[in-house]
Amino acid sequence: MRILCVHAHFDDYEFAVAGTFERWRQKAGPDFRARFLVCTDGAGGHQFRPRAETARLRLKEQMDSAQIGGFELEVLRLPDGEVPREASLQTEPGLLAALWRAIREFEPDYLFCPPVPSEPLSGVHVDHLGVAEAVRKVAYLINVPHAFTPEYPADETRSRFCKTPVIINAFDGYQYGENSYDLAVDIDPVFAKLSQMYYCHRSQLQEWLPWVARHAIKAPESLDDWTRQLRERFLRRNQALGIQSNHPVEVFTVTAWGTIPTLEQLQTDFPELLAEACHFNLLEERLRRWHALG
Repeated sequence: MRILCVHAHFDDYEFAVAGTFERWRQKAGPDFRARFLVCTDGAGGHQFRPRAETARLRLKEQMDSAQIGGFELEVLRLPDGEVPREASLQTEPGLLAALWRAIREFEPDYLFCPPVPSEPLSGVHVDHLGVAEAVRKVAYLINVPHAFTPEYPADETRSRFCKTPVIINAFDGYQYGENSYDLAVDIDPVFAKLSQMYYCHRSQLQEWLPWVARHAIKAPESLDDWTRQLRERFLRRNQALGIQSNHPVEVFTVTAWGTIPTLEQLQTDFPELLAEACHFNLLEERLRRWHALG
């Protein structure tokens, strides 16, 4: 089993999928591989650190989290070798080509990424939206072997089949008003480890996010303080989503961007779905409709 998280920033992994990926690791065993593909340089999100220093620090913090979480970390590079700049991610050909190559090289069974908002009143983060749109646009091209040979030259008379993953949208806290989801995973058994991973990003938790004042985060004084705040955040989100649980839960939406799964496949593969919070009937109806149209 290989699963890939494609997201915009250092720390988006922890805020979107880390608990579910850790539970998946426990379920799948030693052959499980998880990778985080971060699509910007991390240089722009700070109020007093220079860009170069911020980028180095954010990368170091993410590497520390990866060490705890046991996931692979890859920073996306465009065909010219540059890392996309934070705060300006757009779905231009270079980004599509780089994503296409990175996905084909890892060949995941499942790919997790941010959602594209359906509600025009919902807020967005430009980089999250850029990743979501790019994954959606490149999804069909994953098994098109020479889609980007201008950027990555290859022998066009020889091709390798590459399976297209099931593509899942993770919850995006920037999209206020976009509260629908299909699947819910109880991450309480790995919550302590998840909190440690989050806490590696102290330049965010103690400096940047409190300054932004958009996330109801007070600069944590310790890991224990952050663990308390984090649990409270999850429980507030549960309430907003109508989830009747006092456990932290991560939620996901199944797309038709890639391979369309069956409900049985999802129930078999996903770890510890919180059945009473999942919308199985609506999801099954949607998946059947998609399969019928295929």
